[in-house]
Amino acid sequence: QVQLVESGGGLVQAGGSLRLSCAASGRTFSSYVMAWFRQAPGKERELVAAISWSGGNTYYTDSVKGRFTISRDNAKNTVYLQMNSLKPDDTAVYYCAADATGAWAALANPRRFGYWGQGTQVTVSA
Repeated sequence: QVQLVESGGGLVQAGGSLRLSCAASGRTFSSYVMAWFRQAPGKERELVAAISWSGGNTYYTDSVKGRFTISRDNAKNTVYLQMNSLKPDDTAVYYCAADATGAWAALANPRRFGYWGQGTQVTVSA
């Protein structure tokens, strides 16, 4: 069983920055594909960023490229999402997700991720 706990959300003005963290339990964290999804009211959950088990591969949705950075520290069982130049459209609940298969495919499909955190609210004011 894997448990994911997010932290770092909050209220920030447009143009500001936040850093989300996701701490994972489990001895095999270093083999997981990790991802951040977000869900705004009335919208579907969407993939924001993903990182391979080694950190060698990353993916970003177009709307956050150049502004967000995903990283991981396997020694600390933690994945991060550094969010800069935040916009009101980034307002959502952000979820950390883990896939134990380690496969780098079909990342945008939430159903391939077997483990989820409880979510952390990010609100960006204009």
